[in-house]
Amino acid sequence: MNVLHINQSDISGGAAIAGYRLHQGLLAQGIDSRLLVGTVKNISDRVAPIPRANLIIEKLISQVTWHLGLNYIKYISSFDIPKHSFYQDANILNFHNLHSGVFSYMAIPWLTESKPAIFTLHDMWSFTGHCAYSYDCMRWKNGCGKCPYPDSYPAVSRDNTQIEWKLKNWVYSRSNLTIVTPSNWLFEQAKQSMLKRFSIHHIPYGIDTEAYQPLDSAQCRYLLGIPESKKVLLFAADSLKDSRKGGDLLLKALQKLPASLKSETVLLTFGSGGDTISEEVGIVTINLGYISSDRIKSVVYSAADLFIFPTRADNLPLVLQESMACGTPMVSFKIGGVPDLVRSGITGYLATPEHADDFCNGIVELLEDDKLRQQMSRNCRKIACAEYPIELQAQRYIKLYQELLSVKEVEAETDSKEYIQV
Repeated sequence: MNVLHINQSDISGGAAIAGYRLHQGLLAQGIDSRLLVGTVKNISDRVAPIPRANLIIEKLISQVTWHLGLNYIKYISSFDIPKHSFYQDANILNFHNLHSGVFSYMAIPWLTESKPAIFTLHDMWSFTGHCAYSYDCMRWKNGCGKCPYPDSYPAVSRDNTQIEWKLKNWVYSRSNLTIVTPSNWLFEQAKQSMLKRFSIHHIPYGIDTEAYQPLDSAQCRYLLGIPESKKVLLFAADSLKDSRKGGDLLLKALQKLPASLKSETVLLTFGSGGDTISEEVGIVTINLGYISSDRIKSVVYSAADLFIFPTRADNLPLVLQESMACGTPMVSFKIGGVPDLVRSGITGYLATPEHADDFCNGIVELLEDDKLRQQMSRNCRKIACAEYPIELQAQRYIKLYQELLSVKEVEAETDSKEYIQV
């Protein structure tokens, strides 16, 4: 079995990391897995950039499509993918994040004409008129248009969302796809979308539970220069200005914490954007910057009492999965796929969406109840090992790949018999 993944990048971004972890899990199971991606970060003979032989033509096309609000159809180089040896060697395709500035979804029928393909969804973009998350808008169910969030990622310069919705619908009517969603929430959304014409499966992301595991908290805090007596909150901050990630809600929640609790608390952040929090909320903050190492991230998660994640919209956040595997309870909002991981009273606290007060209450409740937090820590690790090991995810995908290839073999035999009879 030869699997080709097509994604935005190999390891840059959440969808890329999720796809790469699946790739590694498949390799460990003896599957020949390779990647064609927009941005290559790893040096590997199994990773290659998506061909870009028509850059001049693409630039000319973009002068029209950008002003029309049609972001990705300009990437006609996607039609050259069948010329690549990775594609030629593959007998099954696995699409991932295709709204990345390197791929045209118009090429999907061309690529799936002779090879079955799985489309792993990492957000809602595949069935909307432009956005990755629609928030309270449900126009994607029947055609989009009059978009209430044209500036939502990926932003459009003109509201032609109805046209893009129709283009996607036309593309899927001519494609050979099977849909996989990582979260229960996205599974339900896909079933109500234009993708309902396809078979839809729920396979959660997998995580390496050896790389991400609970470490000695005291030692981890010593390494990070944190007094053992302190309460430690952890926040992953790509950008406090990203409305979807809820940076504004985080600041409001932290500002509402009792002064006595603030004085005995340290806030850890990793990513970019966490260095400005301390002055605004009055809590000592240690910003660790961007961390790529799984082992170092395990140290950070293990040093924390709670991982706080004020997201407004998400699929199955990898940082929550990482925190769970390290036995660190979580506080987040009850939105999207978050409840798959943050299970109220079991692995953490689920606050009412948009309610900074409730988010603050969750932090206070868990920080002040050591016994409850310790039980949640044990629950986190147990659930991560039972439901989310990378081996289980890989096995589920392999089974689905095998089913699709078996169908293809039967169809080929049927076509051959009909040809002989004629």
